[in-house]
Amino acid sequence: QVQLVESGGGLVQAGGSLRLSCVASRRAFIAMAWFRQAPGKERDFVAAISWSGDGQYYNDSVKGRFTISRDNAKNTMYLQMNSLKPEDTAVYFCAARAGLPRASSVDYASWGQGTQVTVSS
Repeated sequence: QVQLVESGGGLVQAGGSLRLSCVASRRAFIAMAWFRQAPGKERDFVAAISWSGDGQYYNDSVKGRFTISRDNAKNTMYLQMNSLKPEDTAVYFCAARAGLPRASSVDYASWGQGTQVTVSS
């Protein structure tokens, strides 16, 4: 399995922006994704990206506000989050799997430790 480390979380006011990063421990032909989990709630799919970067998939709740991307030369995936809302507050996790991107957390074998994103109103 590949090791994943997220960074970039923090506290931001509503309407603001943050960029999350997820660095993989090695080069691998993997699909990657972002999930988030708010207190007392299940871990929800946010966005996923294929190995090539050509395939990008989003939860409807973040479409038009969040952009997922990756730089395979740096073994890094990003999540640019704009127009943040208080309901975006959660711990954000990156995940990786062999094969095509999926929207279900059970399909991912590798996970990062999470980074907290807090959006104040």
